[in-house]
Order: sequence, then structure tokens, then C-alpha cells
Amino acid sequence: MNLKQSLIDNDSIKLNQQAADWQAAIKIGTDMLVKSGAVEVRYHNAIVDSIKKLGPYIILAPGLAMPHARPEDGVNKTAFALVTLSTPVTFEGEETPVDVLITLAGSDSNQHMQGLMEITQILEDEESESGVDLEKIKACQTKEEIYQVIDQALNK
Repeated sequence: MNLKQSLIDNDSIKLNQQAADWQAAIKIGTDMLVKSGAVEVRYHNAIVDSIKKLGPYIILAPGLAMPHARPEDGVNKTAFALVTLSTPVTFEGEETPVDVLITLAGSDSNQHMQGLMEITQILEDEESESGVDLEKIKACQTKEEIYQVIDQALNK
């Protein structure tokens, strides 16, 4: 699994988006993956239903969420989508707002775990208090800048 290649293949980056709430923020990412054929429409509902039942398990670090559900919930192929929000959204039961969402559609549990590990590697920052450097992603204004951030992180 390759984050950058998936974002290119699925044309699945949207930057500085507006979302009324966390469900709308997740839908921006899942809609791109539906359009590319990576997931079925029901994948969005599965993510929302899981969060309502289990709480905001998708929050990986302050400001960062990784919306995902199970492969059988409508995943056709492994894929990623990346969304940044101009105004953060808050999840029920969470104080820290989220403004970066990296949607993961893993076609099986191995792909799912590889996806988590790759995201962690790209966002890892030993100097940051949370260990995650989202500022580089939030500063990006173009898809090409996102690709550069990914390349730099993987080549450190």
C-alpha cells in the first residue's frame, strides 16, 4: 500500500474544505473514494454508525482523524483520501477539534494495518508534543505540496 500513489490514483485530496460537522467532514473523503470506485456509498454510513456506537475511535492525535470501517462495510480496493478543513470540527465526547482527516479503506486486515503504519510514519515528528506534525500538511495549498510532504517524510 502506498499513500501517495493511492491519493494520485483515486484523485482523493481536498484541501481547505468547509464541513458543517464531523459527519460532513468524513463524507468529503468517502465521496472521493466512492467516485473512484474504491468504496461503496454505504462505507460512509458504516464509519458514522461505528463512531456513534464506539465513540471517536478514529482520532489518532490532536487535530488528526483517520475515518475507517471494516473491509466488509463496502471496500472494493485499498485506498486513502486526504482532507484538510479550514474550520476544525469536533467529535462528540472529544474536546480537541480535528482539521486533518485521512480516510482509510483497507480491503483486508493486513492492508488496514499497513495503512495505519504508513500514516504514522509520514506524520511522525519527534519534536512535536503529540509526536505528529500536522502543520506541514495543514500548510499545503496544492496536491503537489502534499506529495512533497509525503516524499520528505518517507525519505527521512
